[in-house]
Amino acid sequence: MKGIDEPKVTAWLAANCPGLTAPLQFELITGGHSNLTYKVTDANGRRWVLRRPPLGSVLATAHDMGREHRIITALGPTAVPVPPTVGLCRDESVNEAPFYVMEFVDGWVLDTADVVARALPAAAERARLGAAIIDALAALHTLDPDAVGLGDLGRKEAYLDRQLSRWRTQWEKSKTRELASMDETYQLLLAAKPEQKYTGIVHGDYRLGNMLATADGRLAAVLDWELCTLGDTMADLGYIMNNWAPPGEPGPGEAVQMPTTAGGFPSREEFLAAYSAKTGRSVEHIDYYRAFQWWRLAAIVEGVLSRYMKGVMGEAGVDLSVFQHQVDRMAEDALAMIRRIA
Repeated sequence: MKGIDEPKVTAWLAANCPGLTAPLQFELITGGHSNLTYKVTDANGRRWVLRRPPLGSVLATAHDMGREHRIITALGPTAVPVPPTVGLCRDESVNEAPFYVMEFVDGWVLDTADVVARALPAAAERARLGAAIIDALAALHTLDPDAVGLGDLGRKEAYLDRQLSRWRTQWEKSKTRELASMDETYQLLLAAKPEQKYTGIVHGDYRLGNMLATADGRLAAVLDWELCTLGDTMADLGYIMNNWAPPGEPGPGEAVQMPTTAGGFPSREEFLAAYSAKTGRSVEHIDYYRAFQWWRLAAIVEGVLSRYMKGVMGEAGVDLSVFQHQVDRMAEDALAMIRRIA
């Protein structure tokens, strides 16, 4: 299996997973250019999940297995649903890169409206899941990072300043063309930047596609903590609001899926009201954070487009116009939103 040294990894798992019975089967669940995720099944049908960095990755800080393992382990005893962790291997002689292992959690990844329709056909199940997603986000944001051992995960203050600077630099380095909407949005985001009122643990990619849901509408686990840091928790709320679209609302392109367009989920207004009630926090600046997140995501996707154009993604025949259209739409949405409040 590519990315897995099966004899060495099997030996490590046998020593660290009580009850494991060889031989093992390894199956790549998700690949691409994020961390790689494998399902591990033993001879008795027990399952685990193994996470490792992308093949050939040289940016260790962007794919820090120890950091990701630490976050999930720290959140295990809290009200935020995460898979139970089993162990972390830092010894690169085992598999050429660090990896960690979690218990396998059954559930659907509801990354498109079509999957939602198949997995949760009843509106009541979708409403129940929506409420659970709000509960989990409120629980995460109201955790004291110091109390769960994550107080040194990152800088707590000046989150927006750091993010605006980082993604402005990223845009300038990777842009494939001039886009006036990105430049104007950046200036307006700077000018309208609200004070950071709420500081805590920020997931960084909190959306339905990064969760496991059961058929009866329970939130089984929140996944993909690689972008997690400390900072302005309103950033997570702005991010999921962009992805929390009602039926009929078009997304910014076919690569950005809006699973909630299947219907039956709480509306954006209901989501915000429930979150505010559970946390006691104001959501008055939510449109600022939504504009910021569309602008940030446009910069991220432009970086992907740039790498494709340079031929370093290892894939041919990709329709680059899809990425260009997506960046254009997100930049336009960000500008329209920030103009209304700046």
